[in-house]
Amino acid sequence: MRYLPLTPDDRTAMLAAIGAKSIDDLFVDVPQAARLDGPVDLSRVAGELEVERALSAMAAKNATAGATPFFCGAGAYKHHVPATVDHIIQRSEFLTSYTPYQPEIAQGTLQYLYEFQTQVANLTGMPVANASLYDGSTAMAEGVLMATRVTRRNKAVISGGVHPHYVKATETVVHAVGVETQVLAPAFDAEAAVIDQIGPDTACVVVQTPNVFGTATDVTKIAEAAHAAGALLIVVVTEAVSMGLLKSPGEMGADIVAAEGQSIGNALNFGGPYVGLFATREKLIRQMPGRLTGETVDADGERGFVLTLSTREQHIRRDKATSNICTNSGLCTLAFTIHMSLLGETGLRKLALLNHEKAVATRDALAAIPGVEILTPRFFNEFAVRLPKNAAQVVDTLAGHHILAGVPYSRLAPDAGMDDVLLVAATETTLDHDIKLLAASLAKVLAA
Repeated sequence: MRYLPLTPDDRTAMLAAIGAKSIDDLFVDVPQAARLDGPVDLSRVAGELEVERALSAMAAKNATAGATPFFCGAGAYKHHVPATVDHIIQRSEFLTSYTPYQPEIAQGTLQYLYEFQTQVANLTGMPVANASLYDGSTAMAEGVLMATRVTRRNKAVISGGVHPHYVKATETVVHAVGVETQVLAPAFDAEAAVIDQIGPDTACVVVQTPNVFGTATDVTKIAEAAHAAGALLIVVVTEAVSMGLLKSPGEMGADIVAAEGQSIGNALNFGGPYVGLFATREKLIRQMPGRLTGETVDADGERGFVLTLSTREQHIRRDKATSNICTNSGLCTLAFTIHMSLLGETGLRKLALLNHEKAVATRDALAAIPGVEILTPRFFNEFAVRLPKNAAQVVDTLAGHHILAGVPYSRLAPDAGMDDVLLVAATETTLDHDIKLLAASLAKVLAA
């Protein structure tokens, strides 16, 4: 197959047709710092067999989450996904269907999106949820943009506990429309520090609970302070299972909830695809990005489903769209909905409690190691520890012993000055043997 079928003459003719002198003219809007100095270090030509061998050799270097004791979290969590979930989403009517451009014809798709919205609304404690966004980070970005439209203000104050990748994704999206972001310094337990930064130009305050260091916080007072100043409160949640045990964002006064739904029904998958959860107050519904499925009755009085609200640019004029989100994570939402249906409310609460118990056991085991300091005062299934050595080096050493001990915070924020901080997560998949092995191996590495 010819991957680059155009000849130099073809390219010259195409550039002339649009008035460009060279291909470089097409990239003038890309900052110079984001451009490469030359071609990437790849062979110019390789056969299919050679490519397959090279990629297989690279893949063989990976250690899967299920092959070793696994304590990584930091926004992506290893949970058990029932076989039923994969079995159902592999059915052709789900696997091959896509976003419904003639929505009312796709009643099955609309129904599971409606059920998904209902589950997300119940989970977050909010009146209304949309039919999903790409992932948690882009949901946060869309929340900030939505807040600026609602308040007609132009500044977002972001807690130092928000995941650094979520912050970077949001800044990438909102800077293009001139939104100012004020990001507080990383802090283990200081979500309320945003209150002092709220001003008359603040459109929204963004906090995360549990935050990137695992600290769970009741943000009710933050909501009250934001509302008193005419700003909105956006609550970010990276671990959806936590909402089965902790007070919901809606109960704490959130105006917008931006969450990652990967933990329910979706495996790690080397980083994606995941599913963004987005919920809000009913009075803000017309500024909500994406789509909203609603329930109705047909001409015969039978239950039916419709695309009630669709404010994205593919459905209405670009200047009237609230978002450039061009799809929803349909198959991932279905996996989420199937898993949630299997769990039910009681099952979710039991799962959440089991996660917390495993994390407490892990915390206790690590706290007994000389030199290890527990930094997270209140947590769900993840916490931060300070080590007497460089955390990334310790993780690499333990990986050599087939233990994935967690995520060094320096990997998320290299310039934060927290090279000795390690994020450790435990879920229902964590075995007691894994905890003992981690503690014993970590003690040896630190003593060496």
